[in-house]
Amino acid sequence: MCGITPYDATHLGHANTYLAYDTLVRLWTDGGYDVRYVQNVTDVDDPLLERAAATAVDWRDLAAEQIELFRGDMESLRVIPPTDYVAVTDVIGDVSVAVDRLLEAGTAYRVDDDVYFDNAAAASTAWTLGDESGFDRATMLALSAERGGDPGREGKRDALDPLLWMAERDGDPSWPSVVGAGRPGWHIECSVIAQRFLGTPITVQGGGSDLIFPHHEFSAGHAAALTGKPLAGLYSHAGMVAYEGEKMSKSLGNLVLVSRLVADGVDPRAIRLALLDRHYRADWEWTRGQLTEAQCRLGTWETWAADGSEGADATLLDALRSALANDLDTPAALAAVDAHVASGAPATATDIDAIDALLGIRL
Repeated sequence: MCGITPYDATHLGHANTYLAYDTLVRLWTDGGYDVRYVQNVTDVDDPLLERAAATAVDWRDLAAEQIELFRGDMESLRVIPPTDYVAVTDVIGDVSVAVDRLLEAGTAYRVDDDVYFDNAAAASTAWTLGDESGFDRATMLALSAERGGDPGREGKRDALDPLLWMAERDGDPSWPSVVGAGRPGWHIECSVIAQRFLGTPITVQGGGSDLIFPHHEFSAGHAAALTGKPLAGLYSHAGMVAYEGEKMSKSLGNLVLVSRLVADGVDPRAIRLALLDRHYRADWEWTRGQLTEAQCRLGTWETWAADGSEGADATLLDALRSALANDLDTPAALAAVDAHVASGAPATATDIDAIDALLGIRL
């Protein structure tokens, strides 16, 4: 699971994505699977460094503060923490070794002292540019320029070749390595972390739909070039959350923060319910009315749970499992609880446990 670049954490777009894959972990665990969940944090990258410079804060302090805030927000939303939570700064050596291997194999090359991935040389049965995203070249070029790429840089063999290793620059953090002093490019980080902590192919690579290209595309390409195998069996993407007519994003500044809502007295369970009421792959717009609806729903459920009785009827449990097994259909799962409550059936211990375990709502 692709984690945050730690600044402006945690907005509801983040939370929407992490709740989607929290639901997957809950469903797999309920199904008896032993789940190993790895999430990275990109704790050194251009946007973080730019924010640190703009606010006159040391980038390490900014990252540490925002990571702590993010993890606190995830805890308040009852997102099950990953088995391994891996900072990029903890795997610099692994990344540099991987970049060196790509250079030796001829699937990477230098432009000045920077190192780039050669998409054409890396093309194979395990990955060819466009396999993961399905985008045409014009779309890829536009998204590369928009999302941290440098398609206009002179000296590259192809405009879409992504950066693997950025050589040391004045004023930027850097580390000594087998490929020279510098720091990793964005996509190679996730690829190396997945290989080290899970092995490839992993079952699912998850993230927001804004990561389809270039991030997931090139993470997949790097892994295939290093191992000869696909990075993942399935690439899964959560939809974007808009606010005030635009995608909720740091660059636009139209953020609704989990921590701010909680500080204003909003029950985190209501935030969770509001997010789960939209299918994880859908693009949608956040409104205060959705939070009000979620608060009303939570109140209705709590009243029902308080009047519960002993018992082990599995009707609701079966309905929740069925809904979530259908592409994590959380709106259908919430509707199943609503219908069960409206039916007048008393809340049983099994009902309460099922809502807690599968939806993350403790009543």
